[in-house]
Amino acid sequence: MAYGYRAMFMLLYTYDQKLGLNTIELIISRYAPTSENNTTAYVKHVSQLSGVPATSRISSTNRDIMIHVVAAMSQHENGVPAVMADVEKGWELFIRDIARR
Repeated sequence: MAYGYRAMFMLLYTYDQKLGLNTIELIISRYAPTSENNTTAYVKHVSQLSGVPATSRISSTNRDIMIHVVAAMSQHENGVPAVMADVEKGWELFIRDIARR
């Protein structure tokens, strides 16, 4: 599970760094486009679960925000709350890997 979360952190880091997608609204619009999803509901749900306003700028390297955003996305996708220990381990793997770049 931790490596799956690491992959999500890496994807959102790429969205931020290469595409400038740095709000929940922009991230979800790319990750779950309206042609395939109810993007509006997805954005609202992730924003509510994470406690991060949908249009607030976030940094993909801010642990305190990103672990909650990724956990919320996981819950939305899977229908069950994320195991935070797994999310946090994924964060540690992600940080280790970007520090090696």
